[in-house]
Amino acid sequence: MLQCGDTQFDLTNPLVMAVVNVTPDSFSDGGKHDSTERAIAHAYKLIEDGADIIDLGGESTRPGAQSVSLQEELDRVLPVIEGLKGVSTPISIDTSKPEVMQAAISAGASMVNDINALQDAAAMHAVVATNVAVCMMHKQGSPQTMQQQPDYQNVVSEVGEFLHMRINAAEAAGIQRERIVIDPGFGFGKTLAHNLALLRELTELTETGVPVLAGLSRKSMLGKVTGREVNERMTASVVAALIAVQRGASIVRVHDVRETVDMLKIWSAISEIQQ
Repeated sequence: MLQCGDTQFDLTNPLVMAVVNVTPDSFSDGGKHDSTERAIAHAYKLIEDGADIIDLGGESTRPGAQSVSLQEELDRVLPVIEGLKGVSTPISIDTSKPEVMQAAISAGASMVNDINALQDAAAMHAVVATNVAVCMMHKQGSPQTMQQQPDYQNVVSEVGEFLHMRINAAEAAGIQRERIVIDPGFGFGKTLAHNLALLRELTELTETGVPVLAGLSRKSMLGKVTGREVNERMTASVVAALIAVQRGASIVRVHDVRETVDMLKIWSAISEIQQ
């Protein structure tokens, strides 16, 4: 079960988290939805396509991305959250700034998706006394430098150990386990070999006992395998999402919602037959 604000997901079937970036420079959809009106319209389309959660971001975290000011990030995301008031689909705020977390939760966000895994004490404080879900991600380095020289002795065990520690830290701070999600951070300080190893061994992360989120959609690892440009990676993204759920992912974070939802319906029907 996942407590996501006032919504409870039983996780019998994997959830589809839809990406809405209100940014000019995100790696895949930067500039496409960088106005309040376009972002809101896109979010409504993704909900119609079957999204279970809308993940709203106002600062790109692609490799090499530069940070934006607090005020600029607030100006990008808050009007979109306000514009989506009344929808039953939970809104996740993709941010590492505690002030954005607080403002987004006050505006109606039901989840915080933090690439820094709530390692900032102020971020932990921003969420602990709420009922929002939290997604804590592993990364090595910062978005500005993370892809320069990623290095691990054993990427699967090191990522797993980090996420175990963050789960323990969140619970110690007072965040209930049913509010916690973990993300191995595909592409965040990992080579292609690291990413493939994490996907291959994703089942190991499910042993933490909390839902695992897999964010593989349109990422460069898929481009390196297929030779496709970012806007040609829909098929690879859906296949990668299928592999992730087969290996235990409870949430897939995607751009291509309709296609992913269709894939999951077929996968679920086959799974039911097998049972």
